[in-house]
Amino acid sequence: MNYNLNNLPERTSKPRTEGYTMVMDKGLSLREVEDLIETSGNYIDIVKFGWATSYVYPKLKEKIALYKSAGIPCYFGGTLFEAFIARDQFADYQKILDEFGLEYAEVSDGSIEMDHDIKCEYISTLAKQVTVLSEVGSKDAAKIIPPYKWIQQMETELEAGAWKVIGEARESGNVGLFRDSGEVRQGLVEEILTQIPEEKILWEAPQKAQQVWFIKLCGTNVNLGNIAPNEVIPLETIRIGLRGDTFSHFL
Repeated sequence: MNYNLNNLPERTSKPRTEGYTMVMDKGLSLREVEDLIETSGNYIDIVKFGWATSYVYPKLKEKIALYKSAGIPCYFGGTLFEAFIARDQFADYQKILDEFGLEYAEVSDGSIEMDHDIKCEYISTLAKQVTVLSEVGSKDAAKIIPPYKWIQQMETELEAGAWKVIGEARESGNVGLFRDSGEVRQGLVEEILTQIPEEKILWEAPQKAQQVWFIKLCGTNVNLGNIAPNEVIPLETIRIGLRGDTFSHFL
C-alpha cells in the first residue's frame, strides 16, 4: 500500500481460498490484459473467459500465458462447457483443457436441461483432470429455483468433487441470486448459508450494490465473481471500508 491506515479489515493474502475475486474477461486485448495485471493483478485471484468468448477470441494462448505469468489462473465460461455437452463432445472439451493448459474448469447447466446426476458425473470426471467450479442456478429469469434445491444441488456438487460452487447471476446480475431489478434474493442467500460453508461459495455479484450487500453480510473476505476488470480496485476499497458504501461498516 502507498501509506498506512490503522484498523482496516484484514484481507487474506494470495494464494487464498477465501476473499476470492473472480474477474470476467469478455474479450480484453493483450494490451488491456497487461494493463489489468499491472494495476490490479494483486487483487485478482482467477479470471473467467465469459460464456464462450474463448471460441472466437484471437491469440487465446497468448492471453492465457499472460495471466499465467502473473500467477493468475483462468478458465472457460460454463456456457462453453454446455455447448460441448449439447453437441455430445465432452471428450473434445477435455482435450481443449489440456491443449490450452488450463487447470480449472466450470461445469454448469444454466442454458441446457441436464439431469443433476449426470451433471455430478461430469464434475467427478473433470475433477480427476482439473480443479472444478460448478455453477448452480438458471440463466432463465423466469425459472425460480426454491432454496432447498439450491442447497441440495450445492451439497451434491461439492460431494461430487467441485472445489467451489458458484451462485449464478450472469454478467448482468439480474437472474439466479437476484431479482430482475438486481435486488438480492436475501432469504435465498441466508438460507443457503445455513447449510453450505461460506468459503465454498463464490457469489456472482457484478453490480456494486450487490458486492456491498455480500460484504456487509459475510465480511471482507467473501468470495465474489463476475467482477468487471475496471471494477477490481473499486471492489477492493469496498472490501476494506475505504469507499462510502462500507466506510462506517468497518469503523
